[in-house]
Amino acid sequence: MDYRVIKENDLFFLTDVKGNIPENHYYGMGLYTKDTRFLSKLDLKINGEEPILLTSDAAENYMAKILLTNPHMENDEGLILWRESVEIERTRFIYEDVLYESIKVKNYFPKPISFTISVQMDVDFSDMFIVRGFQTGTIGHRTGQTVGSHSLSYHYIGADEVKRSTRVSWDKDTKNVSDQGVITFEFHLDHEEEETFTLMIQPQIGEASHQEIMDPNQAVKLLENSYSQWNNKITKVETDYLPLQRLIDRGIGDLRVLLTDLGYGQFPVAGLPWFGVPFGRDSLIAALQMLPFYPEVAKGTLLTLAAKQGKKVDPFRDEQPGKIMHEIRFGELAETGQIPFSPYFGTVDATPLFLVLLTEYVKWTGDFEIVKQLKESIDAALNWIDQYGDRDGDGFVEYYQEASKGIANQGWKDSSDSIVHRNGDYAEAPIALSEVQGYVYHAKMGLASIYDKLGNDDTALNLRTEAERLRERFEQAFWMDDKQFYAIALDKEKEQVGTITSNPGHVLFSSMLRKDRARAVVETLVSDKMFSGFGIRTMGEGESGYNPMSYHDGSIWPHDNSMVLLGMSKLGYKNDVNVVINGLVKAAESFEYDRLPELFCGYGKERGRPVKYPVACSPQAWAAGTPLVFIQSLLGLFPNSLQKEIHLSPNLLENMDLLKVENISIGNGILSIRVNRNEEHIHVEVLENTTGYEVVLH
Repeated sequence: MDYRVIKENDLFFLTDVKGNIPENHYYGMGLYTKDTRFLSKLDLKINGEEPILLTSDAAENYMAKILLTNPHMENDEGLILWRESVEIERTRFIYEDVLYESIKVKNYFPKPISFTISVQMDVDFSDMFIVRGFQTGTIGHRTGQTVGSHSLSYHYIGADEVKRSTRVSWDKDTKNVSDQGVITFEFHLDHEEEETFTLMIQPQIGEASHQEIMDPNQAVKLLENSYSQWNNKITKVETDYLPLQRLIDRGIGDLRVLLTDLGYGQFPVAGLPWFGVPFGRDSLIAALQMLPFYPEVAKGTLLTLAAKQGKKVDPFRDEQPGKIMHEIRFGELAETGQIPFSPYFGTVDATPLFLVLLTEYVKWTGDFEIVKQLKESIDAALNWIDQYGDRDGDGFVEYYQEASKGIANQGWKDSSDSIVHRNGDYAEAPIALSEVQGYVYHAKMGLASIYDKLGNDDTALNLRTEAERLRERFEQAFWMDDKQFYAIALDKEKEQVGTITSNPGHVLFSSMLRKDRARAVVETLVSDKMFSGFGIRTMGEGESGYNPMSYHDGSIWPHDNSMVLLGMSKLGYKNDVNVVINGLVKAAESFEYDRLPELFCGYGKERGRPVKYPVACSPQAWAAGTPLVFIQSLLGLFPNSLQKEIHLSPNLLENMDLLKVENISIGNGILSIRVNRNEEHIHVEVLENTTGYEVVLH
């Protein structure tokens, strides 16, 4: 990455590799919360000159360390200071909505020296959509700044009449604070003497009074403790296959930093740097991926999205009653209605995925109370599927853009060229996507089983009947005999969009497909046409729309593969599961910090290594969650609290002889298991089972 980003809860800090925020940088660097930039310039210098970068570590997303040194220069007394005489270490982290940056300087020059460290700052309070060049609009203005003995504050009043400010404070006496926001500190150090000072930067919104800022040492200890608590609560994985172990550890760490709480419990935001907000589809899929590791995140996600569920018909925001949102923004443009993201509802799959996550969460936890708690939201979501989602009454859920500033394609492949016919023509809306029908089937069948358990027999029967009708219609309308595969979609004329894509692979998890056709789907997905050697492509090689460098038409998305893996594993396609996981593990070795990116190009393995996509988010929630799905898929782990059973069908990758997974939260207890390879045989040992459920080994 040519940037450095850290995040904690709702505040994130994006800089260049030196730790600075260059003014007017094309990537929009800064300190952000609530989609507003609260620091737009940060420039550190030694004796007025740019330091030299030694190393810049982004291994952790909650803390960054950057090591710099001085260029060749002279001090005020004319003493020549050879380059690399002063070590400058920048350490930054975020805790309780405050950015802390400690700057340690150490003298390695043979004699005592004097020098200055200056930090220049500025704040533009720009809305993120303006920063990224996506939107212009009516905005507010700066209202001045306030200088104290150890602080500097910038003030702004928005077009939404909300006051915003940035307060910068420090714990060392300054030499000077200029009107241009330059804060200068003076140092006199003997050989190998060091000194540290800390900048504390606090965004403030509204009339809230200034809160006391915690001591940096105490703040960092509390932050580290929160990570220790997270690691103690989450499922533990141990394997002798180190590339997979590194992926798991990285994914768990990335997901922790992407968690946010808006008052309803923790949920994963979509990704950094630009999507650190609730996203319906992304948050739901990431929470689904996390179920075997930390099911509480699923509950927080469900409660958060239920609180933001659609209430009325509003074409400007593509809102309808019962619909689950696509994305919510909190900046000035959203708050004044200049953009529709307050929230925006232009997604066709989030509503059925909401119900899918609910049913899977109940299967994992036995938490039937959430079904009662969310009854109104569940009923509204089902009503949206049947009334608003099925626009023409043909039994399929379709999308159509109403909002003038909204999104045209409203499935997960939301780029403008992603739904394309075999002849290269783009499909016209309303469009019914294959995977969405699978989600609807999955949701209704899952809810039917839950309502059976709760004694609501009539509702259960109705949902099961509706799901079976959908399954029959889907087989008739989407199956392509000539391709032995399912169409990605039906267009406005109910014609098949016949391009071979990964979308039907998502339907495997719902168990909706005919067995022989499910096998055909799996075979196509792992064929040379779809499988690059590093993962399943979004579109098959040789299709008219295929482009390995595109966003959705031939690239490889790890989360897309993870949704396919869940279905393959559930249906027992162990060898095919291993093929896909092996490819993605191999791909991850070529990316920084053993991290699967949001996506990468779909070129085949004959190039030797995967080709990076130029603007992929990193870290990204559902990419970070993909290695967690590897573990569930290798275990073939599918609990069912309704039947008080835990289904296991373990397998190991070729390079693995051990997989130990401990502290899996199921029902009101935990499950720990070890899978070993002994010569050619796989042995499974249940180390602990306090769930009260029967382990059914396949």
